[in-house]
Amino acid sequence: MTQPSAAVAVWRSVHGLPDFWRLLELRMASQFGDGLFQAGLAGALLFNPERASRPMAIAGAFAVLFLPYSLLGPFAGALMDRWDRRLVLIAANVGRVVAVAIVGICLAIGAGDFAVLCGALVVNGLSRFVASGLSAALPHVVPTDEVVAMNSIASATGAVAAFVGANFMLVPRAFVGSGNRGAASIILLVTFPLLIALLLSLRFAAHVLGPDDTRRAIHGSAVYAVITGWLHGLRTVLDRPTVAATLSGLGAHRMVFGINSLLVLLLVRSGDAAAVSALRSAMLFVAAAGVGSFLANLVTPLAVRRWGRYATVNGALAAAAAIEVAGFSLRLWVLVTCGFLLGGIGQVVKLCADTAIQIDVDDALRGHVFAVQDSLFWVAFIGAITAAATVISPDGHSPALVVAGGLVYLCGLAVHGVVGRRGQPAANR
Repeated sequence: MTQPSAAVAVWRSVHGLPDFWRLLELRMASQFGDGLFQAGLAGALLFNPERASRPMAIAGAFAVLFLPYSLLGPFAGALMDRWDRRLVLIAANVGRVVAVAIVGICLAIGAGDFAVLCGALVVNGLSRFVASGLSAALPHVVPTDEVVAMNSIASATGAVAAFVGANFMLVPRAFVGSGNRGAASIILLVTFPLLIALLLSLRFAAHVLGPDDTRRAIHGSAVYAVITGWLHGLRTVLDRPTVAATLSGLGAHRMVFGINSLLVLLLVRSGDAAAVSALRSAMLFVAAAGVGSFLANLVTPLAVRRWGRYATVNGALAAAAAIEVAGFSLRLWVLVTCGFLLGGIGQVVKLCADTAIQIDVDDALRGHVFAVQDSLFWVAFIGAITAAATVISPDGHSPALVVAGGLVYLCGLAVHGVVGRRGQPAANR
């Protein structure tokens, strides 16, 4: 009798874990909505003929969207380790539906960028709260020896859903136009996948997603748990070399991604006179990075099994430095190719960081650490894009920033190599 193919075996494994399958469906609906919202918001603010943005204005928009929650996230992350994560997901999804509707209304009435960005800030904060909750809950619905594989499956599924959602935005945009009212129509469409995510979050039994009340749990009032969220999350990171090391590599990647994102945005806007053409060029770059990220979800479990997390991340960061410098010419096709490769490498590092948190951190503190990771994820991005905006050419032709990105990867490699060595036996599990 022939052995089942790898794909069939994976399919059977996923279906053999009903709560993981439910978590997967929830992630797909949620990230489809996230992709559609982010693409719709980019079209509304960056590629809208009724609005215009300079490099520093673009950096400011990212700061308003992501920085407040990034600084407060570790405090809020404490709630995921205190309250039933099922209830947290339900409440966050209700909040997202309401906030998205408000953003759509703001666009429809022609409100200024600040009002739109404030509404989007709430949406993004709740979306990232949902994402952190899903990651923290995953070890509760899969066996420990399958966490790496199932985490890759969940990440790949979510990445595909976000990619489809982002590209789906181009369909209604072709009919409703690129102005404020057209952008409002697209944003209001986001409420549908978010409502589906809300309904899916209701299907879990109480407490099935954690958290566990272990001896490491933070007791006391909810106010105390929130206020000390940064402290407990950061202290846990510093106490776990495998976690601290992979987060240093992830931070380096996000800094370079911020630099490259600003370069591409300005290059396509200066090269394409039409907003629609410029948006499609930017989406090409996003698509390439998304495909690379998806393929990394398939490769990472094999690489970790063969070389361990420590060596895998070291190799990924070294390769990233060389690939980044290869984009020195700033030609679009070269940047798209580099985006594809760097998207894959970034996802390898992200998966290794997620796995380190899921395996090496006690469940009672896992939400704290995922919130710290989320803060690092966006603070590094915003800091880099803001710094780049102060020196970049208005048309994006600043090859020196590409070289700077390669140096950032090398710094991340150095930190990961030194810090991760202390936890190498654990990383090779």
